[in-house]
Amino acid sequence: MTVIGRSMRDYYERRAREYDDWWLGTGLFERRERPGWQEEVELLVALLKRLPPARTLDVACGTGFLTRHLPGDVTGLDQSAGMVDIARARGIEAVQGEAVPLPFGDGAYERLFTSHFYGHLLPGEESERFLTEARRVAGELVVVDAAVRPDVESERWEERRLNDGSAHQVFKRRYAGHDLAAELGGGEVLHAGDWFVVVQA
Repeated sequence: MTVIGRSMRDYYERRAREYDDWWLGTGLFERRERPGWQEEVELLVALLKRLPPARTLDVACGTGFLTRHLPGDVTGLDQSAGMVDIARARGIEAVQGEAVPLPFGDGAYERLFTSHFYGHLLPGEESERFLTEARRVAGELVVVDAAVRPDVESERWEERRLNDGSAHQVFKRRYAGHDLAAELGGGEVLHAGDWFVVVQA
């Protein structure tokens, strides 16, 4: 049984070609006020580059925007064929597949990395099933996700719009670093900024 409902999966497939607009502040994101965003993206990339090299699986790798900065032997995994195609075009070894269950054997990787995926999982069964799979496949877990902000609810269904004008409902959670670490069963907060949190567990 997989996680993430069909409508959210469809949204990310349709969003593949414009996904990097979010990171780069282009397209629909060009008009958004996000003070300090670009500087924090650069800090995030620098942090990932400093991780010790490891045999790494990037779950929900998307277009590979962050995947390409992970040190070591890295494989990207995403349920979206469109995302995987873009990641491969960047020279990333990427495969299409599910996050639950992961299509890899026990201990196949040293590190499991995931960015802005965990916060889309419904708390409880969905998130717990993913963590069980993550721990089965790798001994280390590094999670990047959205930081809690005073102007946004920390947990909500929110409307997302694409360049074609279509509207989609997406579940999202945002975290303080210590709360994410606790939810992962303990770990070190590597970054707690205005936009992102990073926990190594």
